[in-house]
Amino acid sequence: MARLARFALLSALIIVAAPASPHRSAAVADADIGKADYVFVDKSERRLNLLRDGAVIASFPVMLGFNPDGHKTQQGDGRTPEGDYVLDWRNPKSRFHLSLHVSYPNAADSEQAAVRGVSPGGDIFIHGTPAWFALAGGDWTLGCIAVSNAGMDVIWKAVPDGTPITIQP
Repeated sequence: MARLARFALLSALIIVAAPASPHRSAAVADADIGKADYVFVDKSERRLNLLRDGAVIASFPVMLGFNPDGHKTQQGDGRTPEGDYVLDWRNPKSRFHLSLHVSYPNAADSEQAAVRGVSPGGDIFIHGTPAWFALAGGDWTLGCIAVSNAGMDVIWKAVPDGTPITIQP
């Protein structure tokens, strides 16, 4: 429950780098941060950073798959993938507010799953939170990266299709 409360509190704000100061706090709905050219997710910190030219322009708390430790290796394992991918398409009618698709599985992910005779899974997204979210608590997705809906609005505007994403343990 403490993690849920912290997530709710942090989701109310994003940290936005501004020329006048290294970080300023801005209401998510009013944030106009321009375009990001890279997304970096640190699973251990539960943090998604949007970058432009190597500098963090916004940062968001996240929730992960219900079994977050380690790299996703097969469908149903509840893990969020780790590695380098691309945000390759978007779903404006997502049941989780809005969503950006992560290009998991890549060739290596598919190959390792085939060797083991399992499906690597798929449908990994960065997405918002459903109405029932308040009841979930902790890491709750099937492997996706969840942010607040207000945070997802900012990410949606800032991240064009084709943007690379690194997800680190």
